[in-house]
Order: sequence, then C-alpha cells, then structure tokens
Amino acid sequence: MREELAKYQGYLYVLCAAFLWALIGPVSKKVMSLGVAPLEAAFWRSAIGWTFFATHAVATGAWRLQRKDAPAVASFGIIGVSTLFGAYVLSISMVGAAMASVLLYTAPAWVAVLAWLLLGEKMQAHKLVALGMTLAGVVCVSLGPAIFTGRGLGAVNMPGVLLGLLSGFSYATYYIFGKRYLGRYSTPTLFLYALPVGCLGLLPFVTFGPKSLEAWFYMTLMAVTTTYAAYGVYYEGLRRLEATRTAIVATLEPVLSSVFAYVWWGERFDFSGYLGSGLILAAVLYTILGSRARSASENPA
Repeated sequence: MREELAKYQGYLYVLCAAFLWALIGPVSKKVMSLGVAPLEAAFWRSAIGWTFFATHAVATGAWRLQRKDAPAVASFGIIGVSTLFGAYVLSISMVGAAMASVLLYTAPAWVAVLAWLLLGEKMQAHKLVALGMTLAGVVCVSLGPAIFTGRGLGAVNMPGVLLGLLSGFSYATYYIFGKRYLGRYSTPTLFLYALPVGCLGLLPFVTFGPKSLEAWFYMTLMAVTTTYAAYGVYYEGLRRLEATRTAIVATLEPVLSSVFAYVWWGERFDFSGYLGSGLILAAVLYTILGSRARSASENPA
C-alpha cells in the first residue's frame, strides 16, 4: 500500500514539473511584452532562481562540492544554463512559445547521438527510427507552413528555428551530465554552483533596462516556478518512479505549453505544425519504450 502511494506521489510530482516548465514560454512572452529584452529575462530567471537554491542548500547543509568536480559543474553552467536559458527565450521571441517548446523537445534525439559519441551507448535501430521521426517532425513544424502554403523558405524565421534546436541540444546535456554527477549531489547543490556560472555566461550579452514592478513580479514568478520549483519536484518524482515512467510523464510539457500559448497568446499551429508536434512526441515515446523493451528482452526475469 505504501509503495503504491509513493508511485502516485511520484506521478503527481512529475506532472507538476511538466506543468511548471510549460509556463516558461507564456510567462517569458509576458515578461518581454513588458519591455524586458529576451536575454535579460533569461539572466534574471537564473539569478533569482539561484537565490532560492542557495537558501535551500545553505539551510540543509547541502553546499559542499568536491574541487575535482568544479570544472564539470562550471561547464554545465555555461551549456545547461547560459545556452539553454538564452537560446530558448530568444527562440520564443522569434517563433512563439508553442513552436519553441516543440523544438526544445528534439532533446531526446540529441541525447541518442551524444550518448553514442560520449558514453559509448549503441546506436540501435529504434534510436535511428526515432531520430528520423524527430527530424521529420522538426521539418513539419518549422518549414511546413512555408512549404505547404507556397510562401517559400524565405518566410521561415530560420534564426528562431536554429535557436530552438540549440535549446534542445543544450537541454540534452542535462542527461549526459546527470549520468555522472546528479547521483553525487542534491539538486540544490548542483544549481547553487551552476546558476552563477550561467549568469556570468549570459552577462556580456545582456542589456539592462528599466523595469516596472509588474515585470519584476513576472520574472520572479518565472524563476520560482520554472527553475527552483520545477527542478525540485521533478527530482522528487525520480526518487519514487522508474526513470522511464518519469520521462514519459514529462513529455506532456510541450503539449501543455502549446495549450497555454493558445489560451494566453492565441498561438496556434496549422496542420503541418500539429503533425510535426505529434511526430516529435511519438519519437520521444518510441525512444523510451523501445529502450525499455530491448532491456526487458536482454534481461528477462
């Protein structure tokens, strides 16, 4: 009974994380509509989020980091914070919250390639199929409207698309980094050191401007919900569920983000956009379930 209750709690934690991450696009657009530049919004998301992680780490005594791990954590700060936060918010400003969220979830395809190159994982057939589905989905989402309406590729906001793909790549590094380091440290410890490095990585590209109290409110809301709270509840879910189940539930994020973008900003896809979104989500699920099925066949009970 207690084990079943823990599983239900795990599902709720991961669903909560997916919901919170889905707020990134709509809340970022709100912040930018109040006159805050995209990269400044990303900077304050990191900086304000860091204050909550720092308070948590100090309060719980989880602030120690081994010196030999410092270079890896600093690199993660640049790639997983500066690049991810910056590229994602710029993509949102160029192509909208819905499309940027879908492009972010090309991450599983990047994970398959990086794990093959860096971790020595085999590039099995199901991974190649999933990669093909992901690429087809990206083409439908980003290029489909221009191709099918006859407007030509000149109508595509290619920088926004490329930044969305870059955010997916940088998001994939969370998995690669986590394979080695997340087991050693708690979430507050990791972000206590990674977020300041991420802020410094963004700083040279940020132009600070005057901000209203409303802008500060939404930036603080974004930092608390999509950075501090989202990562906290996600890893609580991981403690209670298998990684496979956790990943499946988390794929609801781009779906929720598209819903929020439609309700809040009136963003919508055409047929090719919905087709591409479906292909990318299907590729994520196929990657996860294909890996699980292969593991079960190789290690029968």
